[in-house]
Amino acid sequence: MSVNKKIKVLCVDDSALIRSVMTEIINSQADMTVVGTAADPLVARDLIKVTNPDVLTLDVEMPRMDGLEFLEKLMRLRPMPVVMVSSLTERGSEIALRALELGAIDFVTKPRLGVRDGLLNYTELIAGKIRTAAGARLLPSRHATARAGQGAVAEAPQESLLRSPLLSTEKLIIIGASTGGTEAIREVLQPLPPDSPAVMIAQHMPAGFTRSFAQRLDGLSRINVKEAEHGERVLPGHAYIAPGGFHLSLARSGANYVAHLDQEPPVNRHRPSIDVLFDSAAKHAGKNAIGIILTGMGKDGAEGLLRMKRAGAHTLAQDEASCVVFGMPREAIALGAVDEVSPLSEVSRRVLAHLRTFGERANRV
Repeated sequence: MSVNKKIKVLCVDDSALIRSVMTEIINSQADMTVVGTAADPLVARDLIKVTNPDVLTLDVEMPRMDGLEFLEKLMRLRPMPVVMVSSLTERGSEIALRALELGAIDFVTKPRLGVRDGLLNYTELIAGKIRTAAGARLLPSRHATARAGQGAVAEAPQESLLRSPLLSTEKLIIIGASTGGTEAIREVLQPLPPDSPAVMIAQHMPAGFTRSFAQRLDGLSRINVKEAEHGERVLPGHAYIAPGGFHLSLARSGANYVAHLDQEPPVNRHRPSIDVLFDSAAKHAGKNAIGIILTGMGKDGAEGLLRMKRAGAHTLAQDEASCVVFGMPREAIALGAVDEVSPLSEVSRRVLAHLRTFGERANRV
């Protein structure tokens, strides 16, 4: 985006009040402007042709045409960066996650009107999301590809690798992600076998959405996926997602790994913070951990991944071509924190290959 060129935003929401608030927020930013608003997708469709926006903000439940149906058509016929705007409800979170599968870059909750401090915080949040979306890479919807019947073919080469048993149950897979991460995490988890080492995940996501995210992944994966609970034992064949609003850390109880949750101040402006999770893995797992940093804006996780590597962990970063936003992997690579740079489609394969090699070495010893 040129320094002198403003980000053009089209806001689509059936609430006139929300459209007004969004317009005021966006127009208050020096680097962006609202070029139009629409009360439903059909009006938005016509405005897109006229205004040619850089970013679309889209309500998740819309009149005249379902918001998800509109998003699916948009990403097929006129792909563009979309930020979903959702209410904080269980159904809203399900819809927002489905929107990310269909190709939306990110989502935000609707602002709490009448609360000045909350509105000021929301201004920073939505402005940041729009800037990230404007510079994000649009990738083909992997979910659509899988639904077309190609997913089974794409995963077939994994099977020969998965047949070998994973010999070390003490291994851990530690993942950090941000913008674009919900779909990236899905692609990493789906090929993992039922006897996979435990997986711990910090994804930048607000409270109210991580439970639905975990439930969705649980239905798509061969391992069990859940929101982490404070003090629970971390077991093989399970993935634990940091709840929105909480830091997730790895801790020990005797010989067992356990999950630790807290609401200490944000780190790198995030809670959950990837650095917090990675630092705990460096401290308590060392060489038994594999650290993975996926797509996302900023630098959260880069220094933590370096500490994991120095503690003996094997570390991977998603490559630029497959990232929605290359910020976090780029920072980790620049620090020398990464052993392997991998396309997203190869991350799980490389993790499993490393685990098998680790198991073979352990047997020889």
